Amino acid sequence: MTPRIENDDDQILNLSLRPKAFNEFVGQSRVVENLRVAIQAAKRRSESLEHLLLAGPPGLGKTSVAHIVAHEMGAKITATSGPAIGRAGDLIGILTNLEQGDILFIDEIHRLSKVVEEFLYPAMENFEIDFIIDKGPYAKTIKFHLKRFTLVGATTRSGLLSNPMRSRFGMVYHLDFYTPDDLVQVLQRSAKILSMAVQPEAARAIAERSRGTPRIANRLLRRVRDYAQVKAGGKISPEVVHAALAAQGVDDVGLDSLDRKVLRTIIEFYSGGPVGIEALAAALNEEPDTIVDVVEPYLLSAGLLKRTARGRKVTRFAYQHYANLKNEKLELFAAAES
Repeated sequence: MTPRIENDDDQILNLSLRPKAFNEFVGQSRVVENLRVAIQAAKRRSESLEHLLLAGPPGLGKTSVAHIVAHEMGAKITATSGPAIGRAGDLIGILTNLEQGDILFIDEIHRLSKVVEEFLYPAMENFEIDFIIDKGPYAKTIKFHLKRFTLVGATTRSGLLSNPMRSRFGMVYHLDFYTPDDLVQVLQRSAKILSMAVQPEAARAIAERSRGTPRIANRLLRRVRDYAQVKAGGKISPEVVHAALAAQGVDDVGLDSLDRKVLRTIIEFYSGGPVGIEALAAALNEEPDTIVDVVEPYLLSAGLLKRTARGRKVTRFAYQHYANLKNEKLELFAAAES
């Protein structure tokens, strides 16, 4: 039931750029330190690590942390995802193949079906599962005793996790967006792995456009590398970064075309908001989940968007940024803000 990994260049590079241990992992210092302590304590007691839930927007390192935990514990990791486990029977095969101390990593754990989720409860608490065979008067319950394992769950929508599921995790950590300084370190490490020479100012320019997300930083680094090799003799300078990312539609604060489309729609069609997510999605011809999961987290953290009881509303900074893009004065939009 492990997910198939497609053989494309981006995913191969993503795997190669993943840190293998905590001493290679950049950022999330509070989470890393707490996990170091928990891992050392578990190893001294010769016990399995408690179940771990990692929450946060995509691309912040939840999968990397799961693999690092397995590495630090000296354990085998089995990876799957919530949508991939369609039936309780699928989960039985995975759980019964786990050895003592193994790590089971479930990505997008909030997308587990209710039946599978409830089936997982006794496995997490008592390391046993009850499987019912046949129906009616012939129904029989078979109890499977499992070896002690650690479940590591990752979710981009922690609010969709049920309270019973969340309460069964001994450790719950939320990964935050990265600072530009942390992203510079990520880019310098990635550039070294990819045998690239990146000027410090160029790394800073990429970091400031990476939406606080290492995955995006590494993706932009590869696009800048392509541009530099073709049009700048391989030299990566701040000017090359600006030209390369402008060609990719990424502006000075890291917004792409969909981000700008969201802001433009709210400003021009809804006078700056508030507007409900369903109405906004309909106007954009996008799925509401795309806006909530992909666009909103960074716009909120960057101070460009805010949520109110009546819906989404852009901030003064969003008006200013939009006006700068259009070479218009902020006063043209100030009246709509009120």
